[in-house]
Amino acid sequence: MSKNVNVMKEKLIHLYEQNSKHSNYQILASNFEGIIDTAELDIVSRYEKERLEYIVSKIDVKNKVIMDIGGNSGYFTFELSNLDAKQVEYYEGNLAHAEFVDTSVELFDLRSKININKKYYSFNENKKADIIFLLNVVHHLGDDYNCASDINNAKEKMLDDINGLAFNCNLLVFQMGFNWKGNVNKGLFQNGTKREMIDFLSKGLEKNWEIVSIGVAEKDDGTIMYKDLNNKNIERNNELGEFLNRPIFILRSLGVY
Repeated sequence: MSKNVNVMKEKLIHLYEQNSKHSNYQILASNFEGIIDTAELDIVSRYEKERLEYIVSKIDVKNKVIMDIGGNSGYFTFELSNLDAKQVEYYEGNLAHAEFVDTSVELFDLRSKININKKYYSFNENKKADIIFLLNVVHHLGDDYNCASDINNAKEKMLDDINGLAFNCNLLVFQMGFNWKGNVNKGLFQNGTKREMIDFLSKGLEKNWEIVSIGVAEKDDGTIMYKDLNNKNIERNNELGEFLNRPIFILRSLGVY
């Protein structure tokens, strides 16, 4: 390993370990194998591999322009590039995460395929993409970005933001949490169920989006897999924890994209 790579490796480890409420939130993409020993880092997986496996079983990302909003430490950005996406537009307002991805893009010589936007995505932008990834971002409205007076106002703004994206892309890959700003005392839905979330999104997005598929985490012999929504897995499974109860929505735009 060259001196320059060693310097960049140390920088990456330092940036990844920067403390924030969203730090250590993603595993590292396969690009980092042989570069960073993950045993050196405190990483908590949110089942990125399993989520991506479900997503790419439903949509073709090859030769597509993709926007990764709230890209964190870049797992989806890098893996989408590895899957031959034409271009990935990465957005991240946490500067440590954004610098981590920027340094990694330089290290892996991916400037021609990955564009770094070191800022929170502004939902009134008119930037186009074939596919937008918006994973676990909107429930932080009023905290990480934008503002809201109360939960009902926040929910209205979330729907407005998602609906606005229908004019910027063909497909949206979407997840959201059950708690406003991640606060367990501020549940977005009365009973915190998948049924409530699905109903909220189905009604609130129906004029601008068609639901193509909904993926739900299931556990079988200790292994997590995302499977299509059915009458059984729609029920909340408290043994899986809050994050794994968040469905993955794949939506097709009905807007003038």
